[in-house]
Amino acid sequence: MFDEKKLWKDRSIHRLKEFGTYLRYILNGHLVVVLLFLIGTAAFYYQEWISSLSQEFPVEIIIALILGMLLTHSPVYTFLLEADQVFLIPLETRLKRYFLQSGLISLIFQGYILLMVLAILMPMYAHVSANGFQSFFIFLLVLLIIKAWNLALNWRIHYYVQPSVYIWDMFVRYFINVIFTFLLFSNANILFLLIFAFILAFYYQSFYVRTKKMGLKWDLLITQEEKRMASFYRLANLFTDVPKLKDTVKRRKWLDIFIQSISFSQNKTYHYLFARTFLRASDYLGLFIRLTVIGALALYFISFGWGQIVLSLLFIYLTGFQLLPLWNHHQNKLWIDLYPVSQNHKTAAFYSILRTILYIQSTVFFMIVLIKGEWLFSLAVLLSGLLFSILFVNVYSKKRLKA
Repeated sequence: MFDEKKLWKDRSIHRLKEFGTYLRYILNGHLVVVLLFLIGTAAFYYQEWISSLSQEFPVEIIIALILGMLLTHSPVYTFLLEADQVFLIPLETRLKRYFLQSGLISLIFQGYILLMVLAILMPMYAHVSANGFQSFFIFLLVLLIIKAWNLALNWRIHYYVQPSVYIWDMFVRYFINVIFTFLLFSNANILFLLIFAFILAFYYQSFYVRTKKMGLKWDLLITQEEKRMASFYRLANLFTDVPKLKDTVKRRKWLDIFIQSISFSQNKTYHYLFARTFLRASDYLGLFIRLTVIGALALYFISFGWGQIVLSLLFIYLTGFQLLPLWNHHQNKLWIDLYPVSQNHKTAAFYSILRTILYIQSTVFFMIVLIKGEWLFSLAVLLSGLLFSILFVNVYSKKRLKA
């Protein structure tokens, strides 16, 4: 006999155990130490930046734009599996409690993130406004209610299959969230907030009425759940092997120009393979771009002399460390073993690709500091970055891959 309580209990416990297992590997890695250092550095300069703000700084708009994104992104964690679209669809009407608990745990988890972000933004608000921190818990309570509204509405949207509905809903909800948050932090008249509360209720009611007799789009829910888990598996895969991680490939034809220089000779076989993999598979390229852009912005806006060297080296380390799984990307493919190429060529190719990527990032960081007119520090950033890249590839990565 079907028991939805048991199903929820089994799924949630299994998922929590899975998170716990992989988080143990993640938190034991020294990447956490680097991240803590970065967070500490960012906190220091954030405090310095706040002290320089004037009373005219548009803090309400900044907070509204940031929290608006956080409120609008409200996925419901369903813990659904691929086989559920066969076995659970006939039981959809008996899963109300299951999905309600999914919404509740989503609110708890995303509410915690909301709390953290609000705690980061409040010092800025307290410095510019005259209200201080006295409204913190009122803001948090109201934002949690708005978060619950976003989760409920996001769930109703999953009764539609048209992509345009998702796009328009995202746009409208972001607009509503930003305006409401702006009014909230501007201490607007309670009448305006009540009018907005009525708009929120009307918006949800309109979707509720229209979707009341529709069925859930299970394939979409399962796909989104798999994407969320794939993101977590990719993170965990940096620290340990994750058997459940599925590869995703994107063609990216416009990037072929970067591998046309690789000759089709036998000793370049793995150069071609690793370069193709970096540009097309999973999220290696996206990770490199993200860390390079974030590092470049940090170097441009944070001027603290020789500290720029430390900051650039930290981002080069983070990039190199997160690209190490590229080495094992094809380990489960038997056809790779058929290559008539020695293992030495494979090793040399991987180190060459990794070194080239870190050289490129070092050069970008050098140019950013040079644009600021600090030629001495820019030269120091370049030389230290190149030297660190060599040491990282020839010493650290070799030791890491042999472990």
